[in-house]
Amino acid sequence: MNVPLSHVLAVASLLFAIGALCAVARRSILMILVGVEFMLTAAGIAFVGASLAWGNLDGQAAVLIVMGLAAAEAGLGLALLVHGRRSGGTASIDDYNRLTGE
Repeated sequence: MNVPLSHVLAVASLLFAIGALCAVARRSILMILVGVEFMLTAAGIAFVGASLAWGNLDGQAAVLIVMGLAAAEAGLGLALLVHGRRSGGTASIDDYNRLTGE
């Protein structure tokens, strides 16, 4: 059973929109990182769908790079979350303004 590319892209765009809304809501650092993970997953789904539709394996190879990027982002996010909990006791994004120079 073949799924049309338009359906794959519709699911990917819906998932990307959910991730973008989650990242823009800006409640905590963890929710922003979950939103970014959703957006990376949507990009991976679009890459694989296009790769299968066009019979080219380059999209599937790009997904491996996207998965590596997602793993690095998850590690960085967990490090930021642990640092925020240890230093200030919160995971709020507004507490991460120490890099602004003020």
